[in-house]
Amino acid sequence: MTTIKQVAVIGAGVMGAAIAAHIANSGTPVLLLDIVPEGAKNRNAVAEGAVAKMLKTDPAPFMSKRVTKLITCGNIEDDLDKIAKCDWVIEAVIERLDIKQDLYRKIDAVRAKGSVVSSNTSTIPLATLIDGMDESFAQDFIITHFFNPPRYMRLLELVGSGVTRDGVIDAVADFADRKLGKTCVTCHDEPGFIANRLGVYWIQAAMVEAMDRKLTVEEADSVIGRPFGIPKTGVFGLMDLVGLDLMPHVQSSMAGLLDKSDPFHAIYRESKLVSKLIADGYTGRKGKGGFYRLNREGGQKVKESVDLQTGEFAKSEKARLGSVRAAGKDPRKMMEASDKGGEYGRAVMGKTLAYAAFIAEAAANSIVDVDDAMKLGYAWKTGPFELIDAIGVDALISMLEEDGVEVPALLKKAAGKSFYKVKDGDLYYLGFDGEYAKVTRPDGVILLEDIKRKSERVAGNRAASLWDIGDGVACLEFHTKMNALDADVLGAIKTSIRTVKKQFKAMVIYNEASNFSAGANLGLALFAANIAAWPEIENLVETGQETYKALKYSPFPVVGAPSGLALGGGCEVLLHCDAVQAHGETYIGLVEPGVGLIPAWGGCKEMIRRWAENPKFVKGPMAPSAKAFEIISVATVAKSAMEAKENLFFRETDGITMNRNRLLADAKERALSMVDGYEAPEEFTYRLPGEAARVAFEMAVDGFHRLGKATDYDRVVAGELANVLAGGDTDVTEELSEDDILELEREGFMRLVRNEGTMARVEHMLLTGKPLRN
Repeated sequence: MTTIKQVAVIGAGVMGAAIAAHIANSGTPVLLLDIVPEGAKNRNAVAEGAVAKMLKTDPAPFMSKRVTKLITCGNIEDDLDKIAKCDWVIEAVIERLDIKQDLYRKIDAVRAKGSVVSSNTSTIPLATLIDGMDESFAQDFIITHFFNPPRYMRLLELVGSGVTRDGVIDAVADFADRKLGKTCVTCHDEPGFIANRLGVYWIQAAMVEAMDRKLTVEEADSVIGRPFGIPKTGVFGLMDLVGLDLMPHVQSSMAGLLDKSDPFHAIYRESKLVSKLIADGYTGRKGKGGFYRLNREGGQKVKESVDLQTGEFAKSEKARLGSVRAAGKDPRKMMEASDKGGEYGRAVMGKTLAYAAFIAEAAANSIVDVDDAMKLGYAWKTGPFELIDAIGVDALISMLEEDGVEVPALLKKAAGKSFYKVKDGDLYYLGFDGEYAKVTRPDGVILLEDIKRKSERVAGNRAASLWDIGDGVACLEFHTKMNALDADVLGAIKTSIRTVKKQFKAMVIYNEASNFSAGANLGLALFAANIAAWPEIENLVETGQETYKALKYSPFPVVGAPSGLALGGGCEVLLHCDAVQAHGETYIGLVEPGVGLIPAWGGCKEMIRRWAENPKFVKGPMAPSAKAFEIISVATVAKSAMEAKENLFFRETDGITMNRNRLLADAKERALSMVDGYEAPEEFTYRLPGEAARVAFEMAVDGFHRLGKATDYDRVVAGELANVLAGGDTDVTEELSEDDILELEREGFMRLVRNEGTMARVEHMLLTGKPLRN
C-alpha cells in the first residue's frame, strides 16, 4: 500500500487552498500550485495570495499559523515537475472536463510511478474523467470529495472505478482517517455520490414545499430543524451559509445527470425568487444576505427575512408553530401534527427519507454509509435510516402511501422490522439483501456508545458516569446539558477517584457529546446569587478546588480527552490531569472574565506553574504571572489543540488526535503507557512578585481602558485577577503553597460574585450567549 508522506494540490481556489491548509495541519508537506497570472511579476502570486488570505479567514483553515511553513507555493508552468516527489496529487481546478483532462496528461508525464491522483469534483463522474486517459493513469486515479470547509467537515467521499488498482483507495483512506481526521465513505460512481445526492434533493423539496404551502422561511426552518435532529439553520439558513449562487448550479447539474425516472425530477424546478436574489447580490452570508439579511440602516442591526411569495424583505419574526413546540425532538410527532407545520414536515421529510431508501443501494455500500454521509456532510444528528427507525418503518410506509409517494423497495424490505437493531449488546444494520449484519469499527476505534450498549456503569449519578473500557482503564463521562459542571459532577469525580484507586489502573475523562464541557453551571450560580446564598457558592468553589486537587494528586494516571469546547471549569479539569490527548478541534480557555469572574478551581495556579516550568520561557518571578495575566484577562480561547499548546493550556508532551473516533482509544493507550512506575506529581512552591506586579498589571489594563479597549468593569475583574496572579500581599522572598493561591482565587471570586456588575454579565450571557461589555 502506498505510504503518503508528501502531497500536491493543484488549484488554489477556495477549496483547493483549504485542502492544502488542512494537509499542512496534519504535519504533512504540501505543494500548492496554480496558474501564472497574465503579466504577473510574481509567478506564484495566486498560490501565495491564497495562503495569505487564509491567514485572515474566519473560521481559520489553519490550526496554527506555524503550519504554513509546510506549504510550498508554486505555479503549474514552472513547478509541475516537483510533483514527482509527491505520493498523492489532488486536482481542484474549475469544473470543466477539457481543462481537467489536459491537466491530467501533464501530471501523468511527470508524476512518480504508482502515485495517487485524485479529483475533488462533485459533479463530473469518474468514468467521464478517465475516459481516453492512459490505463496506468486510470488505475491510480480516484475521486476524493472533500466538504467545505475541509478542516471542519469530517466527511470524505471516496470513489474508485472498475480499473482502480488495489490499495489506492486504502492508502488515501488510511491517511485521511489518521492524519486528516476524516470519516471516509466509499461511494459508487453515481451523480452527487451520497451526501449531495440526498442533500440536494432534501433542500429542493424543502424549498418547493415551503413556497407552495406559503410558509415563512422562519416557519420552514423551525420545522426542518430540532424535531428532525437537523441544525437550527434548517434549510433556508443552510442555503444562506453555503451560498445561494451555488445552489442553482448544483441543482441543474444534478437534473442533467440523473436519469429521467429519478424522483428528483418530480420536485425540480428553477426558482425565480432565487434567481432574483442572486441578481440583486443576495448570495447568502458571503454577500448582502440571502433568505435572511441584516438591515443596518439608521445604525441599527435588524434581522430581516424574505417573503417567499413576494420577494420583499421584512423584519424576521420568530416562528410560533404549536406543532414544533409539541413535537420537541420527536420526528414522528412532528410529521403526525395536523397544522401546516406538521403537513410541511411530513411532505419534506417523507419524500427525503423515501429518496434515501431509493438511492441507497445504487450510491452506497450500506445504509450505515448513507447515515454517516448525512451526519458528517450535512451535520444531521441522526442519519436518514436512523430517522426512519425513530419514526417507525411501518408508520413511514403508511404516511407515504397516504400521500401518494411511491414506497422504495428497500423500505418495503424493512416492513415490520427496523433498519438497526441491538443483539447481545452489538449493533446490527439491515443489508440490501434483507439480512442483518454487524456494524464494525475500524481498528484503533473505541466508541463509548458501544461500551455503554454492552455494559452497566461502574459508578455515577445524574450528571456523570464511570465506565469500564477494558485493560484496567476507567472512563469518566460527563452528561449534563453542555456538560456544564455542578456539585453532582464534582461528586462523581470524587467517587471516581475512590473507585479507580480500588479497581483500576488509570482513568480517562472523555465524552462523546459535541463539547467536552462549557464550564460551571452559570444558571445555578445566578440563582444562588439572587437569593444571596453566599455560603453555598463559596462551598461549591471550595469543593471544586478540593476535587480538582485530589484529581491531580490521585495515585494513578489521569488523562483528559477533550473535543469541542473546554471552557472555564472544563479547562481547569484538563489543567489538573497528568496528560491530555486532545481532538485537534478542541477549543479551550479560561473564559471567566467574560462573565465578570476569575478562574477559581485552580486555573490561575496551574497557568502560573506551567509558564514557570516551561523550559522555553524566560525565567524570573514576574514573567510567569505576566504571561498568565495576558492569557486569562482577555478570556483567550485557543481555537485548536495546536493553539492550546502555544498558550500552555496543553503541554508540549500532550497528544493530538485528528480523528474524533480515535480519541478514546488514543487516550486509553496514553493512560496505559503511564501506569508502570507512575508517581503523582510533586506539589509546587510559588515565589510570586507581589505588589509590584499587581500594579503593573492594573496599569496595563488602565492603558487599554483609555484606548477604549477595556470597559469600566473589565478593570474591576482584572484587578482581582492581578491580585491572585501577583500572589496577594507577598514578595519574591516568600514561598506560597498551592493552597495559598487557591485561597486567593476563592476570595477574589467571592468578592466579584457579590458585585452587581458580575451578575449583569452572567445574566446577559445566559440570555444571549454573548458577553456583556459593561
